[in-house]
Amino acid sequence: MSKQYYVYIMTNSLNKVLYVGVTGNLLGRIFQHRNKIVEGFTKKYNVTKLVYYEWTDNVISAIEREKQLKAGSRKKKVDLINQANPRWEDLYGTLSF
Repeated sequence: MSKQYYVYIMTNSLNKVLYVGVTGNLLGRIFQHRNKIVEGFTKKYNVTKLVYYEWTDNVISAIEREKQLKAGSRKKKVDLINQANPRWEDLYGTLSF
């Protein structure tokens, strides 16, 4: 079985702040963000809600996609979320790997 890599977007409870990340362990990484285990942007801005993610089995393409999303406008990120998750529901509870 090949390893999977995830590019994800998180926000705060008011959907005002967007954070883009990449990981090889989505469930574990979102747990860290939600529980403020790691210092940084997500802890400072109370970013705890997973609103979008996609996966690939290629680490290079995952990193490139993360860079692409980070370089894109807020509108592009919002459009991507609205297309996949129009209610901006927290997807953390749907994860089971």
